[in-house]
Amino acid sequence: MGVAASSVLARFMLHRPAHPRLAWLGVAAVGLAAVALGTIVWRHARPRRRRRLQQVGTVAQLWIFPIKSCKGVAVSEAECTALGLRSGHLRDRFWLVIKEDGHMVTARQEPRLVLVSITYEDDHLILRAPGMDQLVLPSKLPSSNILHDCRIFGLDIKGRDCGNEAAQWFTNYLKSEAFRLVQFEKNMNGRPSRKLFSNSVQNYQVAYPDYSPLMVLSEASLADLNTRLEKKVRMEQFRPNIVIRGCGAFEEDTWDEILIGNTEMKKVLACPRCILTTVDPDTGVIDRKEPLETLKSYRLCDPSEQKIYKSSPLFGIYYSVERIGSLKVGDPVYQMVQ
Repeated sequence: MGVAASSVLARFMLHRPAHPRLAWLGVAAVGLAAVALGTIVWRHARPRRRRRLQQVGTVAQLWIFPIKSCKGVAVSEAECTALGLRSGHLRDRFWLVIKEDGHMVTARQEPRLVLVSITYEDDHLILRAPGMDQLVLPSKLPSSNILHDCRIFGLDIKGRDCGNEAAQWFTNYLKSEAFRLVQFEKNMNGRPSRKLFSNSVQNYQVAYPDYSPLMVLSEASLADLNTRLEKKVRMEQFRPNIVIRGCGAFEEDTWDEILIGNTEMKKVLACPRCILTTVDPDTGVIDRKEPLETLKSYRLCDPSEQKIYKSSPLFGIYYSVERIGSLKVGDPVYQMVQ
């Protein structure tokens, strides 16, 4: 019953009411309270599952991609929130280029987006692109800016308009149609995992990333791919948040739960690759063939998983955030084993 509950019951019995029915009801009420209290104490006292930590690598790089499909920002350390990596006001994929009807625009449709670079100075994002004057954006937008209904892979999500100057900048740069830039805000509802995957086990939300808050890829997996290519590719073409060194090629496929710093992550699924990987990060030219064709020659899913991945090759792993925390380059990466 517990010491606290026993003490309450003892005090009640010392001052019994005259009416026996009232006494019985009082005892029953205290008994129920004791059970409830005991349950609460047990839940809080239960130890977490004991898991063995096995080091599988080290963090080599951390990347934040503030604007979807634009250049990433390498950081030496970051907070890991439920929605992904954060460094100051820089958040991963919290900004999105959209058409005027709200549909997302990525380097799949506008490959020159990969040439837009981002730096952060004095609470402002500084955007630069070939042939363009720099664009200065505040990290926090006025609440008077309108909200857009946006569409990412068929799902609705909100975005606050970044203003006419930003819209004109992207429109002038891409030279194909009218575009706008929107920002996700932390009080907005993200896209829920249960709508991203019909068989999702984890319950989480994402802002503007494709499928999960984090993507992990190892240096060894990239090196293995490059042994099969005539023209070598760089890590930037695959846009991971966390790059791991010190493990074997595709060893990350086998890590169900990992611990980096004090952040716990759980595998969601492998990352199915598309023509975005064929955009040259230096020229903004889309090839539509390599490295995708080579990946298809040896990185297709097991036939039992074709309903999930179809004909897309797999390269890198999506993770959800099970416990928020912080991490930095050089941190050991531990697999958590039952």
